[in-house]
Amino acid sequence: MNRTNPRTHRRAGPLGTLAAALLLAGCASLDASKPSAPLAAPAPQWQAPLPAADPGAELRQWWQQFDDPLLPRLIDAAQAASPTLAEARARIEQARAARVAGGAALGPTLDANAQAARGRFDLASPAGTSAGASLQAAWEIDLFGGVRAGRDAAQARLEGAQAAWHDARISVAAETASSYLALRACEAQLAQTELDAASRAETARLTELSAKAGFQAPASADLARASAAQGNATLTQQRAACDRAVKSLVALTALTEPDLRAQLQPRKASLPKPAQLGVGSVPAQVLAQRPDLAAAERELAAALADVSQARAQRYPRIALAGSIGPSRFETGGVSSSGTLWSVGPVSVTLPIFDGGVRRANAAAAQAAYEAAAVRYAARLRVAVREVEEALIALQSTAARGEDARTAAEGFERSYRAVESRYRGGLASLFELEDARRSAVAAQAALIELQRERVAAWITLYRSLGGGWNAADAQAQAPESPAAPAAERPRPNAHEAPGHHWTHHHAQRTTPPARRHADRRGPHRPRRHARRSRGRQARRQECRRAGQAGPHRHRHHAAGLQRAAEDRGQR
Repeated sequence: MNRTNPRTHRRAGPLGTLAAALLLAGCASLDASKPSAPLAAPAPQWQAPLPAADPGAELRQWWQQFDDPLLPRLIDAAQAASPTLAEARARIEQARAARVAGGAALGPTLDANAQAARGRFDLASPAGTSAGASLQAAWEIDLFGGVRAGRDAAQARLEGAQAAWHDARISVAAETASSYLALRACEAQLAQTELDAASRAETARLTELSAKAGFQAPASADLARASAAQGNATLTQQRAACDRAVKSLVALTALTEPDLRAQLQPRKASLPKPAQLGVGSVPAQVLAQRPDLAAAERELAAALADVSQARAQRYPRIALAGSIGPSRFETGGVSSSGTLWSVGPVSVTLPIFDGGVRRANAAAAQAAYEAAAVRYAARLRVAVREVEEALIALQSTAARGEDARTAAEGFERSYRAVESRYRGGLASLFELEDARRSAVAAQAALIELQRERVAAWITLYRSLGGGWNAADAQAQAPESPAAPAAERPRPNAHEAPGHHWTHHHAQRTTPPARRHADRRGPHRPRRHARRSRGRQARRQECRRAGQAGPHRHRHHAAGLQRAAEDRGQR
């Protein structure tokens, strides 16, 4: 007959279960390998010509280096009123809260509990009252890194949200600058259209007089009137386009339209001229300054942490618990009280069968990671394309600039010559209108080319990241209005106000009899009790007088000195 020690059997049961769970977990953790994904890298060099940079041109202060002081003010107003930036800021707050929750999951939890009941709790005793309070603690031991992976995912998403806020800020600045540039180009086109409409109207007037005098055919007068009407229609259309551009800026900046029009008036029809930026020759270094790529990379890191967290759910979980608190029970005039405490239980949860839920969750997390890797690679290719397209646009506009200016000047001189001949009766109205169309088209093309070149610089600014870098991204990101209590800085131990407050608070919360017993011992004679109470009352009076003003420590020292003199006189 086999005999077993009951105490040994009871002790070996939980320990054996825990050891078996750890052994199975160690075997199962061999499958938690890091997932693989295709790595994307940019080309070693740009496939487009790099522009020449102006001395002192800086990407971060680029808007201030324009020759138009109004543009930076409009950008600041647009960023302050942008709903996109407000949403990005809200996403940062959500990610920051998730990061705090993820970090808190690594530590224990502590809850307070209080209860009271009255009744007859068993047949052998009368009705009674029970009351108690307790502190209950719990802690899940993160053996397989699932909680740490959740914290890392939350941290990565917070950093990604901060980078996305910077990307939104840069996008709003570029959009505002593009709208402002479109308005100035529209005003320049409007100025040319007004001159053309006035010239057509004057030609129509002179042709009408000539036709009435019999020097021109009536058909020529009709053609001149038609040309003047066409010029007026084009002028009306161009004015409407400029008004729409103003409305767009009003919506972006949240400024009132009269105020905005007053600010736009001094530099009307003048296109802003930027400083020429320099572009690094190594694409990887340039693209590292793009916040959208940083956000995509942080999302990839968060997806990788989600894979680790999902895999950790397939392994055993160990949790500790404990409680301590006072309790009191009273029945039939008899009461009992004391402190109740417990350590445990130590619980081990071993997944055995769940129908494949945990395995499916891990596979879904793996698929999400692969999708994030594909998105990151695609975002990298788009970034390279945006930079090279901006470089090509800059090279193209620079190459076309001289030809466009030559064409505009030549057509303008030709139109003036034909107009002079027409007024002298040596050229027909058809020749004049043909020369006018060529001159107007050349001027419009020159203005559009100037707008296109400045727009290419704005696109290059945006594609280069707008001066963002990962080092100061967190410092420049918006902070929450009030940090959680766990994140607030604690007072320094060497700071006098906090230190003295703690000292006096400790004295105030200690009973006088206990403080006296600690100093003189528990067996002090009774005849000294009245003298001790008098000294204690004087000390308390000194402390109260000191708390009423900023010199409480000096009053406290004076009170102690008077107490010492009284003791010496006695």
